[in-house]
Amino acid sequence: MTGPVLVVGSGLVGTGIARSVAPGQPVTLASRRPPAVPPAAYGARWAALDATDRAACRRLLDRLRPGGIVLVHGPSDVTWCETHPEEARAVHAGVAETFAGLAPDARIVLISTDNVFDGGSADNTESSAVSPANAYGRAKAEAERVLLATAARAVALRVSLVYGHEPADAGKWLNFFAACAHRLRQGQRIEAPDDHWTTPVLLDDVADVTTALLRAGHPLPPVLHLGGPDRLTRAAWAAVIARELAAPAHLVTPVPRALTRYASRPVNACLSSELLASLPATGDITVRGVREGARLLAPAFTGSPAA
Repeated sequence: MTGPVLVVGSGLVGTGIARSVAPGQPVTLASRRPPAVPPAAYGARWAALDATDRAACRRLLDRLRPGGIVLVHGPSDVTWCETHPEEARAVHAGVAETFAGLAPDARIVLISTDNVFDGGSADNTESSAVSPANAYGRAKAEAERVLLATAARAVALRVSLVYGHEPADAGKWLNFFAACAHRLRQGQRIEAPDDHWTTPVLLDDVADVTTALLRAGHPLPPVLHLGGPDRLTRAAWAAVIARELAAPAHLVTPVPRALTRYASRPVNACLSSELLASLPATGDITVRGVREGARLLAPAFTGSPAA
């Protein structure tokens, strides 16, 4: 793929992808509000965009003429989506439909979710039947459907729980790892479900895979999965984080999922891929496990130099 890349959504994942793309291609982050870290710091640009405004999307596409588009848009708070199902569907599916219609020949990568499955299986692959059990999953499943029905070169990349660094003053931490790390560093207790299974995937690995898909010079499957190699509960994951941060183990308390904010999540938020390792574009990318991910991230949370 040649030409600029447009990333719609400037949160944790969108910013991570833009950072990965920027060294090799012009990249623009588009969102309602400027990102916390100015994109110019890593060689990217920012454009103000209300992605639900089709005319505004058309103007931006006409100006940038991107060869690749990444959609990381819409509300990702599962609890919020559960209480605002129509709004969630309208944003996720509506924006996907807009970009598919306006740029049907571009390589479009939609960052989707494990929530398109109901959690009944511990091993959801690309051939597993979609069966969302919550409003977020239904909105993403509809976004996948409308995008893939229109854009011939589109890919729905379903990712499991993405984690990475967020600063202590971010206000609301968007990923489980950062929330645990900052609270553990402050000596706070973490109550984490011991009956909610996950396959966490490091932000850098998501960014590398997405960049490789954008640049792939060969046809791609319409749906791909990206989960980490470790299947573990949130409680076990929190214990790994505590060990790498040298925080007291007793600060992590396993609790039932039903007593936490994860009650509406599928029991198994797990993904595995039958296809990713065999693709020329992504076969050489090693997706790291939670222990290696925690070791890589720990210095950013502790202020200590990497080992």
